[in-house]
Amino acid sequence: MRHDSTDVIEITGPPELTRPASDVIRVLSGMITPTRLGRIEAAARGRTLGVVPVLDGLSDPHNASAILRSSEAFGVQAVHLVPGPHGFRATRSVEKGSSRWLDIQLHADSATCADAVVAAGYQLFIAVMDGDETPELLADRVASGERVAVAFGNEREGISDAMRARATGSYRVPMRGFVESLNVSVAAATTLYTITARAPRLASEAEVQRLIARYLMHSVHDAESVLDLHLEGG
Repeated sequence: MRHDSTDVIEITGPPELTRPASDVIRVLSGMITPTRLGRIEAAARGRTLGVVPVLDGLSDPHNASAILRSSEAFGVQAVHLVPGPHGFRATRSVEKGSSRWLDIQLHADSATCADAVVAAGYQLFIAVMDGDETPELLADRVASGERVAVAFGNEREGISDAMRARATGSYRVPMRGFVESLNVSVAAATTLYTITARAPRLASEAEVQRLIARYLMHSVHDAESVLDLHLEGG
C-alpha cells in the first residue's frame, strides 16, 4: 500500500486523562445511552495487561492496522511500537478506530523499546519461524501470572538485532501444511487470541475506572468542553 494514500494515517495514540477519572465518569456517563455505557464498562473490565504486542519496525500500514484491530478485539490494552522506515502508519479502512481505545507506546528505536518492555516486568519473546515456544506455552506463562510481550518484526528484515539481543526467548506459530510462514498480522492475531483467552483481566479497580473514563472521553462529542462547563468552579 502507498504510504501517501489518503487512507493512511499517522498513529500517535490517545492522550492520557488530565482530570480525575471519577469526575469524568460522573459528568459524561449520563450523556450516552445505557447500552453504550454498559458496553464501555464491559470492555474496560475485559482488558488485560498480561500480554502486550511489540511491533518492531513494521512498514506496511495494512499489517500495522490489522494488528491494532486484533489487539483491541481480543482485550489487549497496551501496544508497543517501533516506527518503520516511513514512521508508524495505519490504514483507516482496516484499523477502524481501534487505536483510540489502546494505550499505544511509541519508542525511538528497537533497543529503547525492548528495554522499556523488560523494565515493565515483561518476558520478551520474539516471533520467528524456528522459535522454541508456541502461543499455547506462552498462554501457560500468562495464566500462571507472568507477563509476556510478543514481538513481531519488519515484513522483510524480520526482528531487529537489538530486539533479538534483549529477548527472553523465541516462539513460533506451529503450521501443519505446505506453507512455511504466515503474514505478520495473521501470526499476531493467532498469538493474541490464544494468549488472551487465558490471560487475567485488570486486577486494579482504579485501572478499570481510568479506562472507563477515557472511553467516555472518546464517546461524547467535544468532551473537554462539556467537562469544562460542568466542572467549572469545582
